Amino acid sequence: MDHIRNLLSQYWDLLYPDAPQSLLSNFLHSVDVYRCSTKDSGPETDWYKDAIVYSLYVDLFNHDFQGLIDKLDYIESLGANCLWLLPVLDSPMRDGGFDISDYYNVRRELTGNSTVDRTKVFDHFLDEAHKRGIRVIFDIAVNHISDQHPWFKEAVKSKTNPYRRFFIWSDNTDEYKDARIIFKGIEESNWEKSGDQYYFHRFFNFQPDLNYKNPEVLFAMCRHLLYWQNRGIDGFRADAIPYIWKEQGTACENHPLTHVVVKFFRAILDYIRPGTLLLAEACQTPFKVVQYMGNGDECHAAYHFPLMPRIYKAIAMQNGKPVEEILGPEVTPGLPSMGQWFTFLRCHDELSLELVYVTEEERKFIHENYCHNPKWDFRLGEGIAARLSELMRRDPQKILLAYSVMLTLPGTPVIYYGDEFGKLNDEDYYNEMIKLVGKDDTRFLARGKIDWASLESDLKDRGSISSRVFYPLRQMLTIRKQYKAFGRGTIKFTDLPGAQPGSLLAFYREHENGKLLVIHNMTDHVVTFDLPHGISSKNDLLNKPLTPEIEPLGFRWVMVNG
Repeated sequence: MDHIRNLLSQYWDLLYPDAPQSLLSNFLHSVDVYRCSTKDSGPETDWYKDAIVYSLYVDLFNHDFQGLIDKLDYIESLGANCLWLLPVLDSPMRDGGFDISDYYNVRRELTGNSTVDRTKVFDHFLDEAHKRGIRVIFDIAVNHISDQHPWFKEAVKSKTNPYRRFFIWSDNTDEYKDARIIFKGIEESNWEKSGDQYYFHRFFNFQPDLNYKNPEVLFAMCRHLLYWQNRGIDGFRADAIPYIWKEQGTACENHPLTHVVVKFFRAILDYIRPGTLLLAEACQTPFKVVQYMGNGDECHAAYHFPLMPRIYKAIAMQNGKPVEEILGPEVTPGLPSMGQWFTFLRCHDELSLELVYVTEEERKFIHENYCHNPKWDFRLGEGIAARLSELMRRDPQKILLAYSVMLTLPGTPVIYYGDEFGKLNDEDYYNEMIKLVGKDDTRFLARGKIDWASLESDLKDRGSISSRVFYPLRQMLTIRKQYKAFGRGTIKFTDLPGAQPGSLLAFYREHENGKLLVIHNMTDHVVTFDLPHGISSKNDLLNKPLTPEIEPLGFRWVMVNG
């Protein structure tokens, strides 16, 4: 542990060269109590590489934590072994919970409005999940908070209030002009007036950014992380990481000192308990995202955002080359040994089409092929807010093809709640939420509640969209967990002889003694090809016929002999 303390000391000097080391020493002394009480995570510190993640909003999934406990068997039977809880901490819920007003409490409505200690309700859920071998991670916003947080309520009282320095203030809006407006079409400025000054925000105007130039902010955020680590949480999805450190004259994104803050977070978590996942939410190009894993000393994993639109592009083009190209070494660099990509087809936000990872031409093409309703347009063309099923025009075979691509590529896959059975956009929820938020945030279309009674009926009907997606996907997830090559192996793309280039997205996945060949027909017609030597029909893991031709939008997962 002396090594980690030395690292923390080095990071401190980089962040706060004029601040005494005694501040850091006092902080470390105050958190040493956690080293005695934190639950042991076990020896497997890279467990996330073999995870299948299921992402959900507790209240929308099944009311509250007790409702979630009631559905843990469903999640386990689907094949997921890690739950990503979208925001559960106290919040006014104007941004789906990403506007946190209390980092030490889950929202009371998620505990059935129980008078029992809310953390005990959460602890009970966590124990039930762990009994089933299901890990649990949750969102924690590290860049900003709610304007209803006690810190901000204190800060607005006077300029001399100590909490004033927890935020960034200015007499005018001339500073940080190079910081882009992230919510284009929703927000007009990164500044919001309060009293006779303005405070800085990168997202909604009710989410003031934190000022990490004040070391008390860093200490406070570390205490939040350690508190939940001590309660047994398996990891954190660190929201909006690239924006942590702001400097005049910069874009206020990916600043070198942001990486030092992330290193500090990682070191303090490892100081208490190695193996607690730190997952970066960084909407950047792969080369910039990889920097948030450092040399294995920052985040353990990060989302591969540019892969998602390329999967959609490939399916629309009926050509697998966009997927192959985005994963090429000139676009997607190698990872540190502990590093891992997290992959997904849909998340709680839009099908993002930011120019940081798609071209104008690609954005136009994807928009034309998937924005089937003008209402789905998000951020003036920078995204499409719709459920997977809606994007794929409710075609089960296209949905399953997309899942097969994601599940067999490198990384840890994320299943967004409801997409496993083709859940549709929820217009009622969208209308309800825009009244609450006061902003036309079309991402609410892709959320909404699950009607469990209706779902159970649909799953009994083998001809329904729900059944035609759910059961084949469950089979794929079951098989994927049996082969470490999917989560840990190398990838080598191949052109199978006899097929038109690009019509088949085919590649080998290999790890230790296991080697698999995955074949996807990206077209809407039968494709013939030459089977590689040594492969026969008995090798197909999905129990599908393996012949020199493959049906439209079909796919095969094949065990390779020798």
